[in-house]
Amino acid sequence: MSRLAGLLRQSRPASEEPRSIRLGERDLGYVLRRSPRRSFALQVDHRGVRVAAPWPATQAEIDRFIRSHHDWLIGKLSVRVSPPVMTVEDGALFPLLGETCRMRLGAGGRSARWRLGADGIEELVLPDGPGARKALVRALRARALPWFGERVAEFCFRLGHAVPAVRLSSARTRWGSCSSRSGIRLHWRLIHLPPTLVDYVVAHEVAHLAEMNHSPRFWAVVDALYPDWKAARARLRDAGRALPVIDGADAALIAED
Repeated sequence: MSRLAGLLRQSRPASEEPRSIRLGERDLGYVLRRSPRRSFALQVDHRGVRVAAPWPATQAEIDRFIRSHHDWLIGKLSVRVSPPVMTVEDGALFPLLGETCRMRLGAGGRSARWRLGADGIEELVLPDGPGARKALVRALRARALPWFGERVAEFCFRLGHAVPAVRLSSARTRWGSCSSRSGIRLHWRLIHLPPTLVDYVVAHEVAHLAEMNHSPRFWAVVDALYPDWKAARARLRDAGRALPVIDGADAALIAED
């Protein structure tokens, strides 16, 4: 490599992109960061798995590096971390479609309403008192249903299929389900997650409209609708474990249909 090419590579800004790798029976999602560094590095924290690699590194070299730390990775990822508790109190922060939202109590009115705070953070205003938790859940479900419905319609358009009925679910172990009779059900707590992960679940369920199974044909439909599905599935599994619990009332989700 010429000296000029080396200098150009060093001046190239760092980049980050989601990737996935098969480790045993698990698809592990991770964020790959490329930069002018000379060595590899591996990190596991609340954000998930992050791999740092030099610009010239090939994907094969990156995969070998990750697999060489298989036992360490599995050990780190197997540590059970209690999901955060979403306490219903004035000023509490919680995730909404991957962004931060603030809870406000006792700001007037008997029903929940959404507004934009003075600092630009979206706020959910709830009536104060013992009914605040139920009002919170109702508001999140009301926010989730039209959003999910629009995404189902979008992916049905891509598939060339009629849009089925879309309902919310409170299932204990599934993000979603699809039935030729009742349509698509999506767990309302998906509203906490980034839109890219919601879209993966939606694409997964919409694909069942074409293939009511998990055959290679089904995964081919998923791939056509959502090409980055392998990385998203791995990220979703980790996100489910960290999904906020409302006053200890709900268990974290870690599965798909």
